[in-house]
Amino acid sequence: MDEMAVLEAKFATMLPHLNERQWRVLLGVEARALGHGGVTRVARAARVSRTTVHAALAELDQPAPPTERSRRAGGGRKPQQVADPTLLADLEALIDPHTRGDPMSPLRWTCKSTRQLAAALRAQGHAVSHETVAHLLRHLRYSLQAPRKTMEGGTHPDRNAQFTYLNEQVTATLAAGLPAVSVDAKKKELVGAYKNGGKEWQPEGEPDQVRVYDFPDPQVGKAIPYGIYDVGRNAGWVNVGQDHDTAQFAVESLRRWWYSAGLAAYPKAGRLLICADSGGSNGSRLRLWKVALQELANETGLEITVCHLPPGTSKWNKIEHRLFAYISMNWRGRALISHEVIVELIGATATEAGLCVQAVRDTGVYPTNIKVTDDQLAAVRLTRHEFHGDWNYTIAPQPTAE
Repeated sequence: MDEMAVLEAKFATMLPHLNERQWRVLLGVEARALGHGGVTRVARAARVSRTTVHAALAELDQPAPPTERSRRAGGGRKPQQVADPTLLADLEALIDPHTRGDPMSPLRWTCKSTRQLAAALRAQGHAVSHETVAHLLRHLRYSLQAPRKTMEGGTHPDRNAQFTYLNEQVTATLAAGLPAVSVDAKKKELVGAYKNGGKEWQPEGEPDQVRVYDFPDPQVGKAIPYGIYDVGRNAGWVNVGQDHDTAQFAVESLRRWWYSAGLAAYPKAGRLLICADSGGSNGSRLRLWKVALQELANETGLEITVCHLPPGTSKWNKIEHRLFAYISMNWRGRALISHEVIVELIGATATEAGLCVQAVRDTGVYPTNIKVTDDQLAAVRLTRHEFHGDWNYTIAPQPTAE
């Protein structure tokens, strides 16, 4: 290997490990060691100008000892916040949660984007761009964040105890080889050529065409998916109604699930555990829910235990994140043009963890405002549990007449 190749290799190896001053020292030392013609050869091998090498040689003769700085003290461009001492304070005042609601704040009623922050700062006499504002916000340890859903309203004092009790009931039921299901009604869906949230792959420039306005078609109505999630089998079953989400509809969904899936999976079961929200068509205070469950218990011979989630905790219902979330993911970006399409999309939902889903259409009519008398409610063979009998109760089949 010739001398020039050796120099090039040496410089290429050393450069990533040196700061500017150390790099100049290396160039000067090599040029001086090579003697006559050393400046030219070092300049070519290091791919720098001869002027740089001459400056490096001159720096070697300076009496000042080398320092850790690659530039002289005070060199380089000053940070914006140094050149403009009040900039950071004025920026924080604009975005501070206590001051931004001030009637005099220029951003009280606007989005706090970097461009609007920069405009507000320029109005106060600061020479900044939106890129500078973004850099300063990161310097102040700010980041883009969305509001987080954490406020659930009033918390019942027995909330955690009820979750513990419910979990114990589910664990004991599954250990006995009996069915434990989580139930709920998914939000109603518009049926027709309406935009559905999300995106899916389509040929470029050929998106599905949907209606501009989401006015429901009275001839078609909405789809009302009521789900039953079998906790032990990781299986979902959805009854897609089209009339009203009532207690009778909820219990009819359970009835259909039992005869189409539950009975085959648990042929010897004598008990069924239902985990449900405290409100809606399966609410803990709903008389019709209990009366309809009594009819189901009589028909199936099952002893039905219901454990309700504490009020305001519906998002913790297992069916929400083990079934409904995957259904929404499966049909994202798809127009739900008919009840049949909705049933097919729900039935095609599956996960790598083994979730399988069945779906059927329910064309039944479920009238609202059905009154349940005190006598009808008293006839229900309902036994309240010792712990929170308003949330936890068992309905036994009524004896048949001889």
